[in-house]
Amino acid sequence: MVIFFFTTEEAELHRDTSPRTHPSRLRPHRSRTGRGRVLADAATEPAAAESAATTTPAPAAGSVAGVTVPDAFTAITVVPIGSPPLPFKGTDGKYHVAYDLQLTNATKVPASVDKIDVVDGANPTKVIASFSAAALVDPDCVFGDCNRLRDLPAGYVDTAQIPPQESRVVFIDFTLDSLDQAPDAVLHHLYGTGAASPAFGEPGPIDYLTTPVAFSTRTVPIIAPPVRGENWVALNGCCEPGFPHRSSVMSVNGKLNNSQRFAIDWKRTNDQGEFYTGDRNHNESYVDYGAEILAVADATVISVLDGMEANAPGVLPASNPELASKLTVENADGNHVVLDLDDGVFAMYAHMISGSVTVKPGDTVTEGQVLGKLGNTGNANASHLHFQLMDGPSLLEADSLPYELKGFDYAGQVPPQRIADADDFLSGTFVDEATLSPEPRRGELPLNLAVVDFP
Repeated sequence: MVIFFFTTEEAELHRDTSPRTHPSRLRPHRSRTGRGRVLADAATEPAAAESAATTTPAPAAGSVAGVTVPDAFTAITVVPIGSPPLPFKGTDGKYHVAYDLQLTNATKVPASVDKIDVVDGANPTKVIASFSAAALVDPDCVFGDCNRLRDLPAGYVDTAQIPPQESRVVFIDFTLDSLDQAPDAVLHHLYGTGAASPAFGEPGPIDYLTTPVAFSTRTVPIIAPPVRGENWVALNGCCEPGFPHRSSVMSVNGKLNNSQRFAIDWKRTNDQGEFYTGDRNHNESYVDYGAEILAVADATVISVLDGMEANAPGVLPASNPELASKLTVENADGNHVVLDLDDGVFAMYAHMISGSVTVKPGDTVTEGQVLGKLGNTGNANASHLHFQLMDGPSLLEADSLPYELKGFDYAGQVPPQRIADADDFLSGTFVDEATLSPEPRRGELPLNLAVVDFP
């Protein structure tokens, strides 16, 4: 079994507990930089009034400049979750786009989703990505819940049907070979069955364009690594669904969001590819335990939690009734630090060793400064650093931001099946040193299960 290091409050405490989801296990799925370039502008500027009696109407809510959506009865409504998508470069050399949509059957008639095409907002005949069949619901996935289509907030479903007046979430992710391929905005072409008109009646074919989504105008943050040394593995990284970060949609302050979409659980092996040596029941046996955690940029400390004692390895508190009763939205990330990097970018470091935090709110830190030590506190079942960037200071309400690292050596990938077959202690060998070939990379985000060396 693969261990998922569930880390954030609501997503972990309220995750679906059906046999298909195994809340205490990590199960991999099968498997732009903006750099100042403005890809899109979701705002529209009303034209100047030609006279006191003639003005241009304000754009409709949800509209995107330059995108026309034909009027249609939409049995299944489609609403974006979180901030506009921001393309970024991954270690596969491609530019990734990842975002989430809420689908609601707003009728009294059963509906189903057969296919979702992501199309160019300026040219809807141009399909950028398409999701159907097993790409939406795959009951035969060998690594657990590979579904992009989920029950809310992210529970398992075995069918693409949406019962009357119920909702689903769908995880959209696709790649581009270059930023030149990125449109200013996308539309979603939905195919399936459902009510064909406001009269409802019997379900019939549905086929319509809906929900323009503009790409973010933000520049992708480029930061320094949060740790140093060799043999770091990006567990639970971007972007396929099925891992706890990508699918950690939660309901906060009256809306759905995902603060962990691009989060990584950094965990280190030794030169033999093992995560621990010696007694697996002792935190000190794990290679990464006590590693120094570093500021990824010059920043201001916004919040700190310290004083939580270490967990025993192999036990996820959220899956143990006695331990789960002690978890709150404040302490589920364990001892942690949140930094304000300016420009609406915040960094969060979680699960640090009690007493190791070296900063307090209001402190200013410099890139590379030690913030504390890597531990196993909060809702975690083994030592690791949960690291993420987000667009606000709240660990719950903020939306996740992708980022790229200034520099590192990319050595290869951990085979997903090794993680899938692992026990709750991550026993065994996960990295074959003979297969690794480190090469310098700059301006990329390590993708899920990447093995990297940091300077």
